[in-house]
Amino acid sequence: MLMDSNRIEELLNKYWACETSLEEEQQLKEFFCGQSIPEQLKETAELFRYFEGHKKKSLNDLSFDGQVMNRLNPKRGKVVSLVYSAMKIAAGVSVLLVAVWFVRNEIRKNDPVEMVDTYDDPKLAFEETKKALMMISKSFGRAETEAKKINLFNEAQQDIQKPKDETNL
Repeated sequence: MLMDSNRIEELLNKYWACETSLEEEQQLKEFFCGQSIPEQLKETAELFRYFEGHKKKSLNDLSFDGQVMNRLNPKRGKVVSLVYSAMKIAAGVSVLLVAVWFVRNEIRKNDPVEMVDTYDDPKLAFEETKKALMMISKSFGRAETEAKKINLFNEAQQDIQKPKDETNL
């Protein structure tokens, strides 16, 4: 047993260092599945037995699917289910309201302040308005004369581009 114990200790050191071959790992599994295990290796034996026991389980097992589904969807009463649904809806509405509140505050920060009267005297305000309108009128007048020049240019260009037989008619 002392020789086996030394060999097992050596294999375990290699196993924990991830340096064992498949045959050496098989030797460890066979040893730890046996009955005569030294006291200092009892915990390691439990680990190997756990691995062997769970190795046989697969994800295709129907009982495994049932266990997972039961944990995901525990059976609840109608009242509890209704309360959970109401809480989900309330959480969604509260998130929506908070988002609207934040967006509204951002819009208020970025919008310019409303225009307020800058003139106390209505006559002065009227005169300033007249000046502004006269400036706009002059600009429109200049724009109109420039537009007439452009129209004249366009007409001349069309006359040049007409075929000669149309001009003789």
